[in-house]
Amino acid sequence: MNTLYEKCAATFTPEQLELLSKAIDFAQKAHSEQKRESGENYFVHPEVVATMLYDMGMDSQTVIAGLLHDVVEDSEGITLEQISAIFGAEIARMVDGVTKLTKSGEKAYITREEQQAENLRKMFLAIANDVRVVIIKLADRLHNMRTLEYCAGEKRARKAKETLDVYAPLAHRFGMGAIKAELEDLAFFHLMPEEYERLSKAIALQQQERMRLLENAISTIKGQLITAGIKAEINGRPKHLYSTYRKIVKQNSSIDEIYDLIAVRVIVETVNDCYAALGVIHSLWKPVPGRFKDYIAMPKPNMYRSLHTTLFSDIGIPFEVQIRTYEMHKTAEYGIAAHWMYKEGRANMDELDSKLAWLRQALEYENDADNAKEFMDNVRKDFFSEYVFVLTPRGDVIDLPAGSTPLDFAYRIHTNVGHRTQHAKVNGSMVRLDYKLKTNDVVEIVTSASQPGPSRDWIKIVKTQQAKAKIRQWFKKANREENIKNGRDMLEEAARRHGYHLSDLTKPEYYNELLKRHNMGNLEDLYATIGYGGISTGQTLHRLMELHRKATKAAEITEALAERDEQKPIVHGTGRGVVVSGDPNMVVRFAHCCSPLPGDRIIGYITRGRGVSIHREDCPNIKELLIDPERIIGVEWATDIKSSYTANIHLTATERSGILMDISQLLVNMNITLIAVNAKTDKNNQVTVQLSFEVKDTAQMNSVIKNLRKIKSVNEVYRLSV
Repeated sequence: MNTLYEKCAATFTPEQLELLSKAIDFAQKAHSEQKRESGENYFVHPEVVATMLYDMGMDSQTVIAGLLHDVVEDSEGITLEQISAIFGAEIARMVDGVTKLTKSGEKAYITREEQQAENLRKMFLAIANDVRVVIIKLADRLHNMRTLEYCAGEKRARKAKETLDVYAPLAHRFGMGAIKAELEDLAFFHLMPEEYERLSKAIALQQQERMRLLENAISTIKGQLITAGIKAEINGRPKHLYSTYRKIVKQNSSIDEIYDLIAVRVIVETVNDCYAALGVIHSLWKPVPGRFKDYIAMPKPNMYRSLHTTLFSDIGIPFEVQIRTYEMHKTAEYGIAAHWMYKEGRANMDELDSKLAWLRQALEYENDADNAKEFMDNVRKDFFSEYVFVLTPRGDVIDLPAGSTPLDFAYRIHTNVGHRTQHAKVNGSMVRLDYKLKTNDVVEIVTSASQPGPSRDWIKIVKTQQAKAKIRQWFKKANREENIKNGRDMLEEAARRHGYHLSDLTKPEYYNELLKRHNMGNLEDLYATIGYGGISTGQTLHRLMELHRKATKAAEITEALAERDEQKPIVHGTGRGVVVSGDPNMVVRFAHCCSPLPGDRIIGYITRGRGVSIHREDCPNIKELLIDPERIIGVEWATDIKSSYTANIHLTATERSGILMDISQLLVNMNITLIAVNAKTDKNNQVTVQLSFEVKDTAQMNSVIKNLRKIKSVNEVYRLSV
């Protein structure tokens, strides 16, 4: 019997177990032909992820979604519609949330960084709809990081950096301290192995003495708490390595100056017991001044709650004590996942909403970003960077990026508070608006209803992307009519210089594409954006002229084809599997510049003496062909195609023994005839391979590409256009 099934049998209902059993069979079949980089069966990964979710106390639907999280992305022919039909819409939505956006076989003009940003934006939107998506994704990433040593060097470094930049901060934002710490240490190990090794050895040298101190402290605290009638669980906690490394770098200090290399954790039953235990502990050792933190009275924004105090030991070495309740401990370790651990907690939506407040603010940034990369850059700067904790006059904690000013604080509270800011007070004293806020500052914003709005200088003062965007928006709206007029005049003048009337270029079929690209609603938005300098006149005019020329050529081609079709019936030409409008004896050949395959949109071009040349509609040479629309002829793929066609593929990978054999074996297993292969290795140990092989259509080619991407150490695969 499956180990996961046996575990879940302890708490799942019969109906939930039946669905789980079905999911186990489904995932095993879907991944049956796949292997991990380590060589083990792929099913091991989703099974471990689902087990981690169960151990975190997640519900049955999340466990099943974890088990199925890779079947759509990594298995041939499995769709979300199938998942929804078999396992329900809720599980399908979670699977979709953790499934990356996929590119077609044709290489999209998008960098790896842009693709990553698109995937992250998709995931953020999915998390906003169902927060369980982030818990699945973090469990998935944690298991992948635990087995990262099997990946090739370039991929290993890329995954580790992405973990440190995105997934560890994401775990922190959702209060999942245990996962955050392990992700950081694993990424630290792979990204900076020398620093990791050096720090590990340095800590080990001090560990013996400090462990004796820790054991004595635990024994003393335990005895005194028993005497005071306080039930407690006490243990030692070593500081995780990356946190220590960052502190050493940030403070430019040595390991001897880090107080919390070791810590005593005291877990009690009630909040009153927390403060009572603190009193007992402070009676045993002197606290280090300025090192006491009460995160129970003032929780961190991720809902972390605990008492922290640093004490002078009997031998002069400081050590830290953390005091919390069992529920606080679960929340500190599992964060938002702890919401599912307590049945009574599931009804308490206030706490869940508070943990999602930052995400809702982050998603507002999408309206202010032109693309996914800009959106993710803004989120990283405002929510994943170093930050300070400041307080409102009522004692609410607000976190802001380090270097933020009172204006950033005002805009984080509310847009109108920001716009109407007149003065700011910090800790009761008036400060300049460019004052750099520090942790524990109490900030009060003085507003005025007569304040006309933000000053243009504020854009240079604020630190957060949120505040910058709000200030820009205000100036867009405030001077909208003037911006519209200026923008229209500027575009009209530029069009006139190029020999166009503006009315010829501003037809809906032309400007709608520009509106969509810049997230605008109408033509006035476009004029206004040009007017305040959001986009350049030259950039806009160039695109409108290009669209106008394309539309004019397309109209000429359509007219020419219509005239030709009126005179001649559609008949089959002699080209393999292509239907040509015209002479049945017309010779047909496929252009080498784009190598069209059945499934591609195609166009025919009548050559001089060589019949009809078949090109893809997105062929890089198509602009030159459209110069002579009279020679364009209608073509389409026949429905009974039996021929094979040549596909050209570009592949990059990290060099290793047997990679070409693996590629060849895959093609053999898929019954693909290999025509040519050309491989070379550069000085960075990267191998580039160009393959030519025969396929029936684009669907078969895309299947080959998808399977090639799964080969160990392969980094990138795409179809060649030329």
